[in-house]
Amino acid sequence: MDRRADIAPRSTYDAIIVGGGHNGLVAAAYLARAGLRPLVLESRAVTGGAATTETPWGPEFKVTALSYVMSLMPPTIVNGLRLPEHGYRVVPMGPDFMPFPDGRSLLLTGDEAHDHTQLAAFSRRDADAMPRYEAWLRGVGDVLAPLLMKTPPNIGSARPRDLIEQLRLAWAMRGLSTRGTADAVRLFTMSISDLLDEWFESPQVKGTMAINGVIGTWAGPAEPGTAYVMMHHTIGDVGDGKMGGWGYPIGGMGAVSAAIRGSAEAFGAHVLTDAKVERILVRGGRASGVALADGREFTAPVVVAATHPRITFLEQVERAELPDDFVTDIERWRSRSGVVKINIALSALPRFTARPDLAPEQLSGSVELCHDLEYVERAFQDAREGRPAAAPFSDSVIPSVLDPSLCPEGTHVMSMFTQWVPHTWSAEPHQAELDAYADRVIGLYDDLAPGFKASVLHRQVIGPHQMEREYGLIGGNIFHGELSTDQLFHLRPASGYADYTTPVRGLYQCSSATHGGGGVTGIAGYLCSKRILRDRRWRR
Repeated sequence: MDRRADIAPRSTYDAIIVGGGHNGLVAAAYLARAGLRPLVLESRAVTGGAATTETPWGPEFKVTALSYVMSLMPPTIVNGLRLPEHGYRVVPMGPDFMPFPDGRSLLLTGDEAHDHTQLAAFSRRDADAMPRYEAWLRGVGDVLAPLLMKTPPNIGSARPRDLIEQLRLAWAMRGLSTRGTADAVRLFTMSISDLLDEWFESPQVKGTMAINGVIGTWAGPAEPGTAYVMMHHTIGDVGDGKMGGWGYPIGGMGAVSAAIRGSAEAFGAHVLTDAKVERILVRGGRASGVALADGREFTAPVVVAATHPRITFLEQVERAELPDDFVTDIERWRSRSGVVKINIALSALPRFTARPDLAPEQLSGSVELCHDLEYVERAFQDAREGRPAAAPFSDSVIPSVLDPSLCPEGTHVMSMFTQWVPHTWSAEPHQAELDAYADRVIGLYDDLAPGFKASVLHRQVIGPHQMEREYGLIGGNIFHGELSTDQLFHLRPASGYADYTTPVRGLYQCSSATHGGGGVTGIAGYLCSKRILRDRRWRR
């Protein structure tokens, strides 16, 4: 809830942030830290956007409704906003467990000798290749990771300021070798299927590794560009120095948003919930404030849109204020999904036929439902042909193993990020079909862990339509736009405006559709705030 809901805010601020998701809160915190008076306006009753902890079955069980793990938020933001002082705490996930219908399984812990033995049971060649593959990924990650914290230049612009930024980017990349550059380019254009075929032979090994290439994406593993999606999910860490490390926030993902909000308010930002912005006000070609659906207006020389670009530019800004080519880019912005999030409460941990001896801590990482590479591809083909997957895959976690505050003793909560249903389902609820889809996912886990279905105490099924209507994720896309090659870096979300500016002076953008978005990173909010503060210095 809004901890300052009883305080009547002033009507004029130095900056107004539209949308109280984590990027909007990060932008507000940095602007407040710099001495500005920012106002965050959130249409929902809670801040955090997709990073919230909810109690759909009463206060005893806490679930992270959409986002469910942390990886990519850089230490620059965590330390710069003093998030640990506001309750931010992330614990690394445990091993990855993949059970298969034939009674075999993979338990990958990160220990090279242990994992070699596990992989060799499927392919000696794959076991030998894994260390080389991970070393290769680290090398490419060393190239790509720094780009996440850089504002994309307006490539092709001849304006002196833009030329300077292009030269700065070129200078930053001066250390790249010919091989390193080639590897990076291949990642941007290859499919995860083709990439894995170059390194591995076991269908099971390739299947489990393909998940990061298609997670949250309207693309099967054979689609070009999915190799980069894999890399995007691999280059982060949770502060333990391990590339690709993921972790659970204690208290759920809502604790991350609460910590950022606490930081922003401590620096002097004001946050107002249940405050739906209907229009962004523009006078003389410059943003001047916002008008709420309830008739209230707030003014500021800077407005920051942290919402999906289609909401911002096709609904909240008058069409006449925007260039035709920019509007066309936003209209063409692809934001498809097909994701279904299933959250469940369990009376006990699952006991898998393949490994009935697993200790609880060995189920503290991902518990994948993915039989092989063809299994993933078939699930996508079902959805692309207009029907929900007959056998969905699921990237699942049981965070309560490491965070018992989420549920009563002896019980657990499980988060299932599943794919796919037709992306067109964002237009209608399709509740009956979603319930049947969830039944299939739970049934498939029950096949691997008999008794699993009977242990389900509660469940929550969130499809693309609900993601769009309740959380502002157009199309149900968790990235606010697909991470395809033509929607990355200087093209995200439109050519000439990837530097967090917009065609309207004083109006900036920092949603996950901008560079650095995709996952709970805060990078877009951070870079956007830097741009705003730099523009203020230039004007002075």
